[in-house]
Amino acid sequence: MTEPIDQAPPALAPTLASEARAALGKRNLVLIGLMGAGKSAIGRMTAQTLGIPFVDSDHEIERVSRMSITDLFAAYGEAEFRALETRVIKRLLRSGPRVVSTGGGAYINDNTRKHIKRGGLTVWLKADLDVLWERVNKRDTRPLLKTENPRQTLENLMNARYPIYSEADLTVMSRDVKKETMVEEVLAAITATRKP
Repeated sequence: MTEPIDQAPPALAPTLASEARAALGKRNLVLIGLMGAGKSAIGRMTAQTLGIPFVDSDHEIERVSRMSITDLFAAYGEAEFRALETRVIKRLLRSGPRVVSTGGGAYINDNTRKHIKRGGLTVWLKADLDVLWERVNKRDTRPLLKTENPRQTLENLMNARYPIYSEADLTVMSRDVKKETMVEEVLAAITATRKP
């Protein structure tokens, strides 16, 4: 279920937003990256700016399963969770345009990645370890970080996943700047894909 746009888009250069919207066309914009990269926050603001719906695939998984991600992992394991994630993302990408924020492991799954590549324009929100750690260590809701050394686990995830994330159509560095700045950089990256 897509979230309604409940507030006016941020005050960004209207020409950049309209150029990005034209470059996107009917495609979905799919945000990928590790936990803490800002996919949900930046995705929601980008959708508002573009005037299209936003959906967070993790929230949609929780809605259809009526379980939290943590509970799904605990009850069924990662393999079963990934299979559900693939089905949900495939369904979300059937219509567009919309902005879809995905869980950190979604793009790593070969089958899910194939659907994402076919169903939209991918933007990797890439972040350094220190930035990610600063953002994720405040909450205890990340099932993959329930380890003895969560920072090392996060670094291991980076090492394993970054080569796969690099297959994304676009890469935007996620760092400690205003969210509006990140949204502008995402819009500029989308606009640059437009054929002259």
